[in-house]
Amino acid sequence: MTATVDKKRTSVLKGRWAAMPKPVRMTALAALVVLLYILPNKWFYEYLGFPIGSEYFALYTTRSDFAGVLFDTAVFVLLAVGLNVVVGFAGLLDLGYFGFYALGAYTVALLTSPESRFGTNWPWLAAVPIAVMVAMVSGVILGGPTLRLRGDYLAIVTLGFAEMIRLYAARQDGLLQGQRGIPAIPHPPGKGSDGKALFGVVDARPYYWLMLTLILVVLLLIRNLANSRVGRAWVAIREDEDAAEIMGVPTFKYKLWAFAIGAAVAGLTGAVFAGKQTFINSDQFVLESSILVLAAVILGGAGNIKGAILGGAITWYLPEWLRGVGDLIGVNFDAAEYRILVFGLVVIVMMIFRPQGMVPNRRRAAEFADRRKEAVPQETVPNE
Repeated sequence: MTATVDKKRTSVLKGRWAAMPKPVRMTALAALVVLLYILPNKWFYEYLGFPIGSEYFALYTTRSDFAGVLFDTAVFVLLAVGLNVVVGFAGLLDLGYFGFYALGAYTVALLTSPESRFGTNWPWLAAVPIAVMVAMVSGVILGGPTLRLRGDYLAIVTLGFAEMIRLYAARQDGLLQGQRGIPAIPHPPGKGSDGKALFGVVDARPYYWLMLTLILVVLLLIRNLANSRVGRAWVAIREDEDAAEIMGVPTFKYKLWAFAIGAAVAGLTGAVFAGKQTFINSDQFVLESSILVLAAVILGGAGNIKGAILGGAITWYLPEWLRGVGDLIGVNFDAAEYRILVFGLVVIVMMIFRPQGMVPNRRRAAEFADRRKEAVPQETVPNE
């Protein structure tokens, strides 16, 4: 009953949005983008009359640097959008997505840092396309022999891939220098209006703006892909791979495309992350993070770009925002420390009561509804 009411309410909202004139919708979207860009500026909250500092109020994180939290949230959103191509559109269970993110970050570190064993000292901007290419080619190399597997088998192989990268990175005598890591990674280029470097250590806002711009570009590309012949092939593969192959869809080729595109997005994210951190080691690419990105996609709604954005934002931002709740009620409680536990439980609950996610894709929701209808008669058959 509740699901039916929610569905009707969502349909009404979608209908009202679609009924608006196109200029109004474009203006609303432009206003949303502008709001996202000005979010990390303190003057914005002061202008609105919100207190900043010891007081607790909506949106702002009181125990963490707000701009830094927004950057980390943007990283998670971009990773969720990339993984959504693999898991949501093509229906491939990838548990090793963070491995491609690590490849992007380490490629930039190796090519740009004077402390790396390559010693090439490339500019950060020149290393980013190489990092994206390395991640994409790695996706093709991994996907070539493994994408003929399905379901749990593919998940185990991708999980092993991510762990291989992490374990190699943890070797002290390896190219990636183990726990000592690779320091002195240069920042992205650019100067502010005062002539000083735009990207530095103290202010995280330029990194957030850079990541937000990349998210918008990637969203535009992926949205066009999802509405193209490629996107329709992914949906056909996800719904029934055998039927798609019989109908003439080259399933292996399109699955490989999804894998490579997802890996490229992860590599790009890792390259920007390395430029901000200026230091990386194997502790930053643990398995839990890979699972957390997958949880974000499932939580938001696999197969829906808006759902992936919402899931990525909630998964990282909400625990950071809740850090201040303990101070507010006088209890020493850090919600971010229980991030994995809480979202693990949330995913279990979602799988039972709302497997289509918070913002479900229309086709995915229909698929789950059909499966539920098929399952109900079997449950009602009396035991013999």
